Amino acid sequence: EVQLVESGGGLVQAGGSLRLSCAASGITLDDYGIGWFRQAPGKEREGVSCISSTEGSTFYAGSVKGRFTISIDNAKNTVTLQMNSLKPEDTAVYYCAADYWGGCDAHTMEYWGKGTLVTVSS
Repeated sequence: EVQLVESGGGLVQAGGSLRLSCAASGITLDDYGIGWFRQAPGKEREGVSCISSTEGSTFYAGSVKGRFTISIDNAKNTVTLQMNSLKPEDTAVYYCAADYWGGCDAHTMEYWGKGTLVTVSS
């Protein structure tokens, strides 16, 4: 059984930082494209950042570029999202997802975690 378990969400003031982690079991993250997605109330789920070890590539949404950093620890089978300079508009439930074909599309990711809530106060 594949499981992706997110952790690290919480409440932070604007300008602060949080570090999200996604621990995987049942798959080897090195073989997959891994992404962080988020969904704010009343909005569609959107891609935040993705990483593919096989392709050696990373993706960042324009709204987080320069503030968020995605990384993968293959030894721990974990992917992290370091979020700095957080803004109130970053408030959302953040999900970790994996796709064997290396995609970064909220509509086609193969496996999903249950999400972790990030709240940024102004």
